Amino acid sequence: MQRTAKLLGIKILPSLWEHQYIVTEPDPELVAFRQNGAPEHPVLRDADAKWYVREERGGWILGPYEEGAPACFEYAVPDSFRADLFPLDLERIEEEYMSMIHRIPSSETVGLKDDYNGPICYTPDGNPLVGPAPGLRNMWLAEGFSFGITAAGGTGYYLAQMMVEGEAEIDMASLDPKRYGQDWMTTEYAARKNEECYAHVYILHHPDEEREACRPLRTGPAYDRQKALGAQFGCVNGFERPNYYGPKDAPSNFDHDARSFRRGGWWNFARQEAESIRKTAGLIDATAFAKHRVFGPGATAFLDWFTCNALPKVGRINLTYALTDAGTTRTEYTIMRLAENDYYLVSAGAWEAYDGDYLRKAEEDFWAKTQSTGQWFAIENVTTKWGVFALAGPNSRAILNELVRDAEPDTRLSNKRSPWLSVRDIELGMVPVRAARVAYTGELGWELHHPIEMQNHLWDQLMVAGDKHGMKLVGARAQNWLRQEKSYRAFGNELGRDATPLEAGLDRFVDLSKEFHGKQAMLDKGIRSKCVTLLIDGPQDADPWGREALFDGDIRVGRLTSGGYSVHFGKQIGMGYVKPDYAQVGQKLKVMIMGALYDAEITEDSPYDPKNVTIRVDG
Repeated sequence: MQRTAKLLGIKILPSLWEHQYIVTEPDPELVAFRQNGAPEHPVLRDADAKWYVREERGGWILGPYEEGAPACFEYAVPDSFRADLFPLDLERIEEEYMSMIHRIPSSETVGLKDDYNGPICYTPDGNPLVGPAPGLRNMWLAEGFSFGITAAGGTGYYLAQMMVEGEAEIDMASLDPKRYGQDWMTTEYAARKNEECYAHVYILHHPDEEREACRPLRTGPAYDRQKALGAQFGCVNGFERPNYYGPKDAPSNFDHDARSFRRGGWWNFARQEAESIRKTAGLIDATAFAKHRVFGPGATAFLDWFTCNALPKVGRINLTYALTDAGTTRTEYTIMRLAENDYYLVSAGAWEAYDGDYLRKAEEDFWAKTQSTGQWFAIENVTTKWGVFALAGPNSRAILNELVRDAEPDTRLSNKRSPWLSVRDIELGMVPVRAARVAYTGELGWELHHPIEMQNHLWDQLMVAGDKHGMKLVGARAQNWLRQEKSYRAFGNELGRDATPLEAGLDRFVDLSKEFHGKQAMLDKGIRSKCVTLLIDGPQDADPWGREALFDGDIRVGRLTSGGYSVHFGKQIGMGYVKPDYAQVGQKLKVMIMGALYDAEITEDSPYDPKNVTIRVDG
């Protein structure tokens, strides 16, 4: 697999692990069970013991996933290796074998028929690589399967749909081969993450889980400052990003111990952070955003075809979407127009390589469609050149005015000079900043895009100025709650390759007066479901995370795609998709949380400040 990838000039990062399994002699009790007319015995999985057991010709197969299984062929598979096996190391899986005997007492007296130790394939997140190869046309991957038989039928079915119809009927982004940042991820990184995945196959997973291997690796300059102030980090595209800020003196395992299906130890910290943005101000590190520059005489024509919204004027910002061939949402971009033919595109941090590959392939499609040989343009990945701090809250303007250097101090960041959805260059102390008047939290705020090498100086200045105005440091979890109060769709949650922008309720960002890639396919899809926001009277100790089922009586009518807690409404909040007949404001539904049904009601879009008064407030 790795050798073939090199021949194709692409980089894929599965690696191989030694995996042992045992086949027993026939178990008399199992044989009698089947002779009495019983069907094939169900597969047993013991997550605590880290194994599965299934029936095999009257006996059992034990497949363990123990800690410490060694990697094999980390850097290259020898030419001489075919379907060979490795030497056995049964002592390594003795604990799992004894656990099987405990769970299936009849297996204690059954002899071992065969035992094997062979290579098994893993990827850095445990999911296979399924979909179009990076950088290549009509080249498809289906690699990295640790559960090959289990996934085979579905993989073939959905991969065929992508090949023939342009997209699968479900969103396959979580398996896309480009979901990793191929440029920065090394063989060593992949091997260590794959090792972690193997040991995690049968570990209980929590929705707020952050795995520890290979971290920290990609860090912004302010990482050490944030860590010293209690930051508990998540990992996005290899970047360390604060999830929330805990106690400054927290032990190294504080975040791990906080994990829970209910409100973990992090919850009150996130709640206080969300409240600070609504009441005073909060500072969020958004450096992990993916950033691309598209520039040159043909940039405007290309982006006008590539995205579904009208392009912004110079100095302005528009939210827009690139569609798949099937008319569904492929990528969300915030486009800032810096000059007549110079655009700065910001997209989700987790999808840098994914978005970049799509941009470059769309460039080829554009030239083929227009048959044009003039008006060149270039695409440049500038993700690691620019850091980003998001400052938001009622006091955010006052904080920036402490630092901004401008000849007209009375109108420095007023609506007249820096209106909502505008971008301009300012100076904050000694740092040149591209200040974008946007806020993913729904408050007055700016994104401060700055040269990455000046990040620490800017951080220090903002901390001093913010202290005067009640600013708190805020992580990604609080931001996720706040954006739901504004019904802001998130890529990978509400936005994906299984729904169109119109189904997502983003009609205002679709300009049907122009032609754009995927337009007709989008219109042909119609409205199969609608994205809505719901306020939920849920349990006192748990919130939805997304993927929870929505019911009308006993009928399942949709599902959540995001969930959390609303500090403004003092209850749970969620976003999701329902059948069109159920998408009216005021519709009462039930949502399944922790195995019980709770009341939920569809509310208007942007239930917090629906008229955007706070965002546009002048000063």
